[in-house]
Amino acid sequence: MTANLARPKKTFCDLYTLHLCLLLLLLLPQLIFEKEGVYLHTNAKRSNQDTTIPGFIRIVENALLSVCFPPFRPTGLWSFSLPLSELYSLRRARFSLGRNFLVLTSRGGHPLPPLHFHRGGTRELFRALQRYIMLDQSPVDGRLFLAYPHDSGALSQSFEKLQLFDDGVIQITTSASVLAQRFIQDPYATTFGGFSKVTNFFKAALKPPGSPAHFRTAQDPSLPHQSDEEPGFELINCLGPRPDVTRGQPLNKWDEFLDPEGRVKYPEKIKELVFRGGVTPFLRKEVWKFLLGFYPWNSTAKEREDILRLKTDEYFRMKVQWKSVGEEQEMRNSLLRGYRSLIERDVSRTDRHNTFFSGNDNPGLTLLHDVLMTYCMYNFDLGYVQGMSDLLSPLLFVTQNEVESFWCLTGFMELVHQNFEESQEAMKKQLLQLSILLKALDPELCDFLDSQDSGSLCFCFRWLLIWFKREFSFEDILTMWEVIWSGLPCDNFHLLIACSILVSQRGELIGSDHDFNTILKHINELTMKLDLQTVLRGAEAIFLQLTQCKELPLKVQQVLGLYVPSSSEEDSPDSQASETRRLLGESPAGASSSSSSSSPHAARVPTYP
Repeated sequence: MTANLARPKKTFCDLYTLHLCLLLLLLLPQLIFEKEGVYLHTNAKRSNQDTTIPGFIRIVENALLSVCFPPFRPTGLWSFSLPLSELYSLRRARFSLGRNFLVLTSRGGHPLPPLHFHRGGTRELFRALQRYIMLDQSPVDGRLFLAYPHDSGALSQSFEKLQLFDDGVIQITTSASVLAQRFIQDPYATTFGGFSKVTNFFKAALKPPGSPAHFRTAQDPSLPHQSDEEPGFELINCLGPRPDVTRGQPLNKWDEFLDPEGRVKYPEKIKELVFRGGVTPFLRKEVWKFLLGFYPWNSTAKEREDILRLKTDEYFRMKVQWKSVGEEQEMRNSLLRGYRSLIERDVSRTDRHNTFFSGNDNPGLTLLHDVLMTYCMYNFDLGYVQGMSDLLSPLLFVTQNEVESFWCLTGFMELVHQNFEESQEAMKKQLLQLSILLKALDPELCDFLDSQDSGSLCFCFRWLLIWFKREFSFEDILTMWEVIWSGLPCDNFHLLIACSILVSQRGELIGSDHDFNTILKHINELTMKLDLQTVLRGAEAIFLQLTQCKELPLKVQQVLGLYVPSSSEEDSPDSQASETRRLLGESPAGASSSSSSSSPHAARVPTYP
């Protein structure tokens, strides 16, 4: 009897177990993608068995990405799983040996190790990922893809694509966070004082995109068809030889360009002369006020007198505002007190080698202080950020006038004020634009810099922040700045200057055993060792070389302001900025409509006298 009762019980359990197993099989996620030959490199400079750890990557049906390394290895701790909804970006790159590697970033900013695909498979991985997420390619870094869910509305909000530097993302380590704060609060000290120590934060942080311009999705048919190609990278095959360029003489005549009422008759001719050779020192005081917008080019001598009188009154009204603030009142205004403290500290160390600012109790230092304090009243939201004193000192030296130097500073700041904004978005965007140009000019140099974790070009930050002020002598900077202010031959000519310097150093960089830190050190040691005329000739030659290419990539055209949109694009919201520039007389392409239709990148090439 006991046996008969036990038999049905056993049968019930067996059936229950079978049903449970079948249910679990139905519930277990299906394997969508799996790839072995994924390695972790513990030493990026070597690639032998002692420093590589094999593993595999897989994606399962519930949109979970897993990367596993053998649990019997100590480094099994590197294994991780990540819901694809938490994936923020993928950056695909390769070492000079041709092996692809991926750098994944989560939305929480958790550090994920680079994954090296020794046997290929990144293209197949991208295809599998696209079943669950959209991969949107950066317009300024073809190797970077941002991840969005298919039902997300984020793609319509282009500003979201700038947020990889959000606080929640950059908090990779405590030191990175501290460095980020130092960088925002004190870019002068961070970049000038200890720039060689800027390592992990820049290596990880300056790779994301920084422009809300035209984006393409990863499903675009222009994606590579071979696994060893890099997505979005356009190799230029039409670049011809770089032409020889000669510089001209500085502008040394002024009165002959004025009509009887004092109007400038040929402003474009003057700009061309300035671009070709700069300005003779005794004319700078007059010409700079036109280049920086203090005086309109079409103003008469009488109108300029009126402008100077009005601007003088306006300046001193603003100056009185901060001069009238008493000590007790300032103690309750921490922002103004902070601006004053920064200014006083910077004034004491700005261009003290120049006789105009040298010595104690120098009136030049007082003027430098007062103009910067008044600028805080003029633009209180921006206020004062370290490095702005470097922009003012040449203006004050040339004009020798408090009011004129102030209004020239406001004109200069119209060009570069975004460099000093807290978000640093403009600086990130410029570094990425510089990367686009360098990739077009010298892919081999870019690959080398990438292999040394220097592809972000963060060592150029100081150059772009204050327009090479610390890289050249004081007199050379006067010439360089007026050349850039001419607006010729294209937008962002300062980026071509940076390219000229980098290309000139390729032999030293590639031919030596450099790593990230020694590259930073080498670039810093170029200070005061560069020949300005050689650099300017190189920048102009690069421009001519690019514009002679009939298949110049769209991204390069956009960086240089050479892209002329079609009539349908002109009506789109994305074209509103270009239309505004056109209405203001700042069209990015100086060609007529007929010529622009035949040439997609008609350039504003100066007619050299």
